[in-house]
Amino acid sequence: MSMEVETEADVEIPRSHFQDSGAEPCESDLTVSNHSSPVATLSPEINDLVEQMVATDNMWKAYDRVCANKGAPGIDNRSVHDLKGYLKKHWVDIKRQLLEGSYQPSEVLRVEIPKADGGVRPLGIPTVLDRLIQQALHQVLSPIFEEEFSSNSFGYRPGKSAHDAVLTDQAFQQEGYNFVVDMDLKSFFDEVNHDILIGLCRRRISETRIIRLIRSYLQSGIMIGGLCNIPLKGTPQGGPLSPLLSNIMLNELDKELESRGHRFCRYADDCNIYVRTRRSGDRVLNSISRFVENRLKLKVNWKKSAVDYPSQRKFLGFSFTSDSLIRISNQAKKRFKIKVKELCHKGRGMNMEYFINHILNPYLKGWFHYYKLADAKKQFFRDADQWIRHRLRSILWRQWKKPWTRFKKLMKFGIPEEQAAISAFNKRGAWFNSGSSHMNRALKVKWFQENGLFSLLNKC
Repeated sequence: MSMEVETEADVEIPRSHFQDSGAEPCESDLTVSNHSSPVATLSPEINDLVEQMVATDNMWKAYDRVCANKGAPGIDNRSVHDLKGYLKKHWVDIKRQLLEGSYQPSEVLRVEIPKADGGVRPLGIPTVLDRLIQQALHQVLSPIFEEEFSSNSFGYRPGKSAHDAVLTDQAFQQEGYNFVVDMDLKSFFDEVNHDILIGLCRRRISETRIIRLIRSYLQSGIMIGGLCNIPLKGTPQGGPLSPLLSNIMLNELDKELESRGHRFCRYADDCNIYVRTRRSGDRVLNSISRFVENRLKLKVNWKKSAVDYPSQRKFLGFSFTSDSLIRISNQAKKRFKIKVKELCHKGRGMNMEYFINHILNPYLKGWFHYYKLADAKKQFFRDADQWIRHRLRSILWRQWKKPWTRFKKLMKFGIPEEQAAISAFNKRGAWFNSGSSHMNRALKVKWFQENGLFSLLNKC
C-alpha cells in the first residue's frame, strides 16, 4: 500500500529507546543515513547472546539496516517509517520479553512473485518489528557460524558475491575439470527440516533462549488469504534470518563435498560440482543426491539436475563458452528483453527524457553492472543498444499519433519535406516506422545520448 512518508534520512530514534532507562533523548541521537552504517561493537564482557542481541549498538545497526532495506509491510501493515514511533512506545516491553525468552513473533504474510521460468516463488514477509529482531539476531549469530562456513560458499555472505562464484567456476574449468554436476534442490526454502536445522544450530549455540527464538521464527504462522497455517518444515524467504539459516543447513553439504575432495561452488541452493569425466559426474550426482535426501531430508530436482559441459548449463545468469570464457546466458538475455518491453510499454504516455532517466536507465545500469563480468558480451551489448533505440523510436512514433503531427516532427528533426510526407502518411505500424530510415535519420544515436540514454556498449 502506497503512502506519503518521510525519507530514511529523516528518520531518527534516540539511543535511549533501545535502553530501559526511560531518560529523555540526549544529544547522541540515532540518525539513520543512507550514506554510512556504523558497525555494531559488542562489549567484550557481554557473554550472553541474547544480551548481545538487544545491546544498544547492535539494535542501532539493525535499525539502520532495516530502514535502508525498506521492504513491504507485514500483516500489521506497518512500514519501516512507522517503526520509530512503535519502538518509542513498546521497546522496553519487547526487550524484556526477549531477555525472558517469552517473545512470540507475529505471523508472516505470504505473497508470491513470478519466477523467470514461469512459476511463482512464495515469500514470507515478517512484520517490520520482526525484521528488526531478525536482523539483530543475524548480526550476533553470523560471526559465530562464519568461522566454519566453506570458502566455496558464496551466497549471502560478507565479502563474497555472485561474481566471485562465477569466477571460481571459471577457474575450475581452466584447471581441466570439463564437466559440471549441476545439482538443483527442489523448493529448498520450503523443505528445510526444522529438527535437523535446530540440531545444527545447537552445535555452535548453547544459549536456550536463542534456540527457542530461532525455532519460533521457523514455526511462525503463515497468513494466506486470511487463514493462518503453522509450517511443519521450511524457512520463509523474506526475512533477514532466512539466508543465514539456509547456509547453516547447506554447510553440511559443503563439508561432505570437501571431505570427498571435490571442486565445487555453491551460491545459496545452487551448487556446481566439477569433475573431469561424464562418468565421474554421474557417479557424483547419484551419491551426493543420496546424501542430500537421506541425511538432510531435502529434495533433489531431477528434472533440472544434470551432468553436462559448462557451456550447456547456466549459473547465476551466466554460462560459459567452450574455451571457458564467461558469457551471458540465453535465459538472462531473454529476461532482459522481456523486462525492457514491459518498461517501454509503461513509458508510452511519458515524456521521453523523464522515461529514459527515471524508469529505463536505472534498470539498464543495474543490469549492466551485474553482467559486465562476462567476457563475451560486446556483440550482445551492441545489438541490445540498437534494439532499445528501436523501441524508443517506436514509443515516439505512437506518441505523435496523427500523420500531420508525424510530418511536422520529422521536418523538425531534419527530414526533407517530401520524404517526411511520404513517411508520415505511409499507414504502416509503429514498429515498422521506428526501424525505417526516416526515424533513424531523425532520431540519431547522438539525440539519445543528449537525452541521457545509458549505453551498454559504451560502458563496457
